[in-house]
Amino acid sequence: MNVLDRLRAGVATASAEETRALAAELAAALPPDITLALHGDLGVGKTTLVQGLARGLGIAEPITSPTFNLCRFYRSPGPEVRHLGHLDAYRLDSPAQVEALLLDDFLQPPYCLAIEWPEKISSWLPSGAWHLDLAIAADQRHTVRLR
Repeated sequence: MNVLDRLRAGVATASAEETRALAAELAAALPPDITLALHGDLGVGKTTLVQGLARGLGIAEPITSPTFNLCRFYRSPGPEVRHLGHLDAYRLDSPAQVEALLLDDFLQPPYCLAIEWPEKISSWLPSGAWHLDLAIAADQRHTVRLR
């Protein structure tokens, strides 16, 4: 079963490293110019998932939560350049505040924009965004499911 089918069924991971590995595998399956809406409570592994996406895209820079910066941008090296944007919408109050960030000026194709707390800016999200639900199961394993 490919990674997208597995994610649609829901995947449980037992460690942060397993979550990163899953996300690295997902990165290889992403279409160009995709927005990923990462839904889930605090501590479910949203930033860990973005770290794995970066690894899968060949980005070696450390990936940390952009909570206070709101957004960070990364670029993969080599001939197959891919840009990664990481937006934390937790502190945003409206989609208009996203427009003020001028993301379109920074999102150069091909890109992946990963958004934490997308429900804060749901009307701004592109219609083709992929939604991933992250949670912690009763057995403390982390779960990731593509809607």
